[in-house]
Amino acid sequence: MTKRAVSMMIFLAVLGSTGYAQFDRYFYNRTMRIDYYHAGNHDEEFYFYDETLSEPYWGGSKINLIDTLKYGKYFFEVVDTAEDQVIYSRGYSTLFGEWQTTDESKQTYRTLSESVVFPFPKENVRVDFYSRNRKGIFEKKFEYFVDVNSYFIKTERRLEYPYFEVRVTGDASKKVDIVILPEGYTEQDMGRFIKDCSEFADHLFSFAPYSENKDRFNIYGVLAPSPEKGSDIPADSVWQKTLLNTSFYTFDSERYCMTTDNKSVRDMAANAPYDQIYILVNSEKYGGGAIYNYYSVSVNSNAKAAKIFVHEFGHGFAGLGDEYYTSNVSYNDFYPLDVEPWEPNLTTLVDFDRKWKHLLKKNTPIPTPPTKKYIGKTGVFEGGGYVAKGVYRPAYDCLMKTFDGNKFCAACSEAIQKMIDFYSE
Repeated sequence: MTKRAVSMMIFLAVLGSTGYAQFDRYFYNRTMRIDYYHAGNHDEEFYFYDETLSEPYWGGSKINLIDTLKYGKYFFEVVDTAEDQVIYSRGYSTLFGEWQTTDESKQTYRTLSESVVFPFPKENVRVDFYSRNRKGIFEKKFEYFVDVNSYFIKTERRLEYPYFEVRVTGDASKKVDIVILPEGYTEQDMGRFIKDCSEFADHLFSFAPYSENKDRFNIYGVLAPSPEKGSDIPADSVWQKTLLNTSFYTFDSERYCMTTDNKSVRDMAANAPYDQIYILVNSEKYGGGAIYNYYSVSVNSNAKAAKIFVHEFGHGFAGLGDEYYTSNVSYNDFYPLDVEPWEPNLTTLVDFDRKWKHLLKKNTPIPTPPTKKYIGKTGVFEGGGYVAKGVYRPAYDCLMKTFDGNKFCAACSEAIQKMIDFYSE
């Protein structure tokens, strides 16, 4: 075991025993945000520093500072340079990572803005950026040294708007904090946005396991009107002036509604404490999207809006993968069959022991046949992650597969509960 590994074990033991004292030792109760550009093509990636900002709120846990789950395509660590000690870490994914699996990435290079946020350090730190290689192993790609006293750390507030409490149950550091951002709501639509935020909360807490954890969430909304309604729909030549610049047809997939305007999303989210960002689009058109620890998007008034809410939040919050495999997507080889996916509800059977094997009843066959005997039970059903062969899901159906039912499978429920505990313990 390396010296640094031993040091980390000691740090984690101390962290668990001293709790908030460790947070107060290393951090102020506000956010540091580092914006950078992620560039490359199908085979290459590069990081370029952009700017460092100070934001007024910290909504994250003050106990679980170290990410032990390591979900996501990417990972970052904040290292106290004086002690050479990791004091904060998180996993996440980004739109750039998805773009690298598209046909377009094989033909050209592209640059997208991204951010990492963490509690504002009291002393100088180094931020290390990691990316999973094709074998699923994190490799260090970039580092940036932060002088916490630098006068170049920006304190200006861009897209500053008032926020309101949709549902607040306690201290932000002990809750899962969701900030809902309005997209395509005009000044005249702000009343509707307030109502939609309330309905979002009602919908979220109507599904287990969220329904059993209502008191472990805070939900805020930001009153930020756009000049025009809706969202861009390029195939219909619809281009709306909105604050977050969302668009259907992301990666030329009609229902995929996302934004590449990362800075505006982060600037608007900074108006409230948050763990998760949810963008609510004022549109009836079916669509949405979400990326783990990045942001989630859904429309407000489609007939299936409630299930879109919880499905997308499953991606953004708990890191759940899509369990369907019959719908067209723009990705290629999203899950290499010789690598175990990091998502907790998908497996290639390369390392199934660390997934939901403990949830299977004795003598459940692996793979599990989609017969009447096993429908409704936890198994290992082939088809998921956008492909019919080689990737397996935990149940015949689940809210991460279709909207035919009204519940998450046992593996997804466990993953959601684990994430709720991580942010609210």
